[in-house]
Amino acid sequence: MKKSVSFLFGVFLLSGCASVATSNLMQVRQSFAHDDFIKSADKFANSADIQSQDSLELLISGLSQFQAKDYIQSDNTFEEFNKRNYDTDGGSIIRETKSLIGGQLVNEYKPYMMDSLFVSYYQIWDALGRNKPDDVRVIINQSYARQQNMSRAYADMVEKTNEKMSNESASELMTELQKRNAQWAAYTDIMNPALMYLSGIWFLNNGDFNDAETYLKRATGMVPNNSWIKTDLKLAENNQKPTNTTWVFIESGFAPILREESISLPVPLGNSIGWVSIAIAEPEFNNNHLSIYGAQSLADVNAMFMTEFNQYRTNDALRAFVSASARAVAQATAYNSGSKYSGLLGLGATLFSLSTTNAEVRSWVTLPESISVMRLNTANLIDSNLSATLGTDVKLPKSGNYLIYVRLTESAPIVHMFKI
Repeated sequence: MKKSVSFLFGVFLLSGCASVATSNLMQVRQSFAHDDFIKSADKFANSADIQSQDSLELLISGLSQFQAKDYIQSDNTFEEFNKRNYDTDGGSIIRETKSLIGGQLVNEYKPYMMDSLFVSYYQIWDALGRNKPDDVRVIINQSYARQQNMSRAYADMVEKTNEKMSNESASELMTELQKRNAQWAAYTDIMNPALMYLSGIWFLNNGDFNDAETYLKRATGMVPNNSWIKTDLKLAENNQKPTNTTWVFIESGFAPILREESISLPVPLGNSIGWVSIAIAEPEFNNNHLSIYGAQSLADVNAMFMTEFNQYRTNDALRAFVSASARAVAQATAYNSGSKYSGLLGLGATLFSLSTTNAEVRSWVTLPESISVMRLNTANLIDSNLSATLGTDVKLPKSGNYLIYVRLTESAPIVHMFKI
């Protein structure tokens, strides 16, 4: 009897893995929101040693170290992530098999393509903080090559998803998911406008006008209503460097957090119809859009996230449907086996199905919800103090060009200033 109780406890503990993962990530975000960046990372990571951290721990640690202005360690952490996740758009048969048998959470976190682009974005800031301008060009070139590969992989993913719509129950599932996805904005491709604009500004200030024009054209194509990008693009086209200019990149809010929900669908079982339940991840948005005087929208991270998530969730749900259907057949077979142990076998099949039905709810939850930008000609400013705008004392130099990174939190904003 004790063994049976222990078994049941273990099964239902596994069933709650998704809710535990979401709860842990919420705690991390709360610490991050109150400027406890290192505490936030330590709370989530199993080890302070980056070699022992998994991919999601590395992302949270690297960003926390950047916010704490430990630029060297942040760059080292992100580099470790890059080494492990060069091919973030690739698949794995072993991974797929483990997911089908044991559920999504038996695997290590598989980064979104968006994660890798944000790593490049923060590594540029890290390089500025480490005073390593030569590293910036390397990071930009690597990130662009990766973005091109990701764009092709994304198009292939969309095509393959559409090909999977062959059986009636899967079509019903797709219809339900598309209905749920319809309310959320998404881009049409993998992109990071903040990375493109930051890259263009760096080239512009270094007099690399051809490269600056290329990246600023990409940025304005992604954010056509941002007049600051167009101003810099015009300078690049005229081979002119900006003077006495400060760009302020402002991050606010948090990217979506995922929670597990279930969908029940009919599945044929011989001469009868059974029902299977599959676990899916549902995004919960922060919806904290701050309007900052003088700033223009640069990147909608919610839309960036949903671009991939729409496809991943559909693919995960389709795989889960196949797995759940197989488990339903196994349960029916066990219950109707005619064996004197059929009831126990059926119960075991049912409990196994319950314990391994979970959704992938892990994501980089300390990313911002949105990024906006201010472009200021400091020589013409009457008041060069941004304290009223940002809620903290930021005195802008009257001469020279500067890049400023700001992270708005529930405490005082975090400010990083770099001369370029």
